[in-house]
Amino acid sequence: MDMFYWVIAGGLSIIGMLVSSRLKSKFAHYSQFGLRANMSGAEIAAAMLRHYGIGDVKITQGQGFLSDHYNPMTKTVNLSPDVYQGRSISAAAVAAHECGHAVQHANAYAWLKLRSAIVPAVNVASMAQQWLLMLAFVMLNSFPQLMLITIIAFAVTTAFSLITLPVEFDASRRALVWLDESGTARGEELDGAKDALKWAAMTYVSAALSSLVMLAYLVLRYMGANRN
Repeated sequence: MDMFYWVIAGGLSIIGMLVSSRLKSKFAHYSQFGLRANMSGAEIAAAMLRHYGIGDVKITQGQGFLSDHYNPMTKTVNLSPDVYQGRSISAAAVAAHECGHAVQHANAYAWLKLRSAIVPAVNVASMAQQWLLMLAFVMLNSFPQLMLITIIAFAVTTAFSLITLPVEFDASRRALVWLDESGTARGEELDGAKDALKWAAMTYVSAALSSLVMLAYLVLRYMGANRN
């Protein structure tokens, strides 16, 4: 069973790295193509928020590469420099996607509310995992209950990964609808935005699968210890 797990986990890890590499490649590719609308990511974000009547969300420029995110606690759309200043298909896609989260928040989108609600538990579980995992295997036979606690911690983070999927897919859907209906991106521009956001979504799918495999492995190890 251990060999089977490591083969599956190793395969998923490789897939995750390939997907991440593909995303970076796609972003770099579509960063070379400008929009006919000639709008920066910051301008696109502002226009999309105005369209949906959202006036209490601030657009900020962060740091790093592809570090873009929406923070529902502070109501800020945080865009990386390449996206904030960029006037490309990539910048448009990412900026609109992050504003898609702001629209979700304004509309009380159920999956976003659920994800936000479990963030405190996820933070605790994530910190605990690194300490619990090693001890749980060492003490599996003498104190199997520790493995059960570890499983609960991994179940919380796995649930978060799964809940994240509809949140991310829906934000991309909202982004593409607005880019199309507003005329900000049309034809090949819109196709490029779809392609870039598709690969961004695949990174979340890969992470969720890896988390599921790890959780299943821990459950099987716990069940095996109880049978012995």
